[in-house]
Amino acid sequence: METNGSNSNSQENQPSGGSNSSSTEKPSEKEIFVNHAEIAWHERRREWVGDQSQGSRRAPREPIMSWTTTYEDLLLSTEPFQQPIPLAEMVDFLVDIWNEEGLYD
Repeated sequence: METNGSNSNSQENQPSGGSNSSSTEKPSEKEIFVNHAEIAWHERRREWVGDQSQGSRRAPREPIMSWTTTYEDLLLSTEPFQQPIPLAEMVDFLVDIWNEEGLYD
């Protein structure tokens, strides 16, 4: 969806009489709407997710949480994790627990 707010304003600012310069404008001289916010959003997203063109060439990492870790182990511990746990790993862990308890269908 492209909009150009300056088109409606430029017509209002033109005098009602005299020559109409918009009919003599060349197409290359018309103002083109550039969505700077969208461009900035894509740049920030690219910084956040990384370059997807490289593909996932990294070898899969070993899970940070032990396979024997229980839900209670996580809840009862007051110690911080030794290293950050990737979101995907935590989601997989929680879904497994919820499936076992019948909370996730």
